[in-house]
Amino acid sequence: MPVMHIPGHEHQRPKEVTLAEIEDVLGNCHRCPLGDTRTNIVFGVGDPNARVMFIGEGPGRNEDLQGEPFVGAAGHKLDSLLSIAGLTRREIYIANVVKCRPPSNRNPLPGEIEACSPFLREQIRSVWPDVLVCLGNFATQFVLRTDKGVTHLRGRLYQTGHFVVAPTFHPAACIYHSDWQPLLEQDLAMVGAWLREHPRDGAAQPGTTPAAPAAPEGPKEE
Repeated sequence: MPVMHIPGHEHQRPKEVTLAEIEDVLGNCHRCPLGDTRTNIVFGVGDPNARVMFIGEGPGRNEDLQGEPFVGAAGHKLDSLLSIAGLTRREIYIANVVKCRPPSNRNPLPGEIEACSPFLREQIRSVWPDVLVCLGNFATQFVLRTDKGVTHLRGRLYQTGHFVVAPTFHPAACIYHSDWQPLLEQDLAMVGAWLREHPRDGAAQPGTTPAAPAAPEGPKEE
C-alpha cells in the first residue's frame, strides 16, 4: 500500500506526520458508504508517542455516538485487562481498521476496509509504536497481511518490519465467548513481558520474565 500523501510533507518519515494532520486529511469522510450512515467518525485516541498501539475492527454503537473508540462494554473490558500488560489507558493509542460504524455492527466490507485502511497505516507510522496489539481478525489480517484467523495466529509474537505484533481476541468477542478471555489475558501478559524485557532505555528491568521471541514472520509494515 503506498504512503498517503499528507500536505506539507515530501518524504513522510515515521513520526514526522502528526495525528492531527492525518485527521485533517480524513476530514468529513465519505470515501465509502459508511460515511452516509455514521453519527461520528471515530478516528482514534491516546498517547501519540505510545509504545503500544491497540487496533480494533470498527466502532460500535457507543463509539459512533461519542466519537471515541472502545467506550462501550468492550472498552470497559479492555480497560480492566490492560494492567495485565502493565499498561493504562493513557499510555496506549487505540484505533480501528474502519473509522465509521458498519450498520448493525456487521463486519466491514472489503471496499470499506480498502477506503479506510490508508488512514490506519498513517496512524501507525505517526505513532510508530514498538508493539501492535491486533484485536480480532480484521486488524490481524490487515497488519500481518494474511488470510489466517486470530484463533490460529494468537499465542505468539510476530516481527513485521519495525513492529512486534500480538494478535489476540477482540474484547467484545470475549463477552460472548467467556472461554476466550483467559487466552486474551495470556496474550496481554506476553506483551507485558516483552515490554519489560525491552524497555525504551535499553536496559532490561531485573526480575522480569522474557516473552516468547518474536517470530520472523509476516511482511514488513513500514
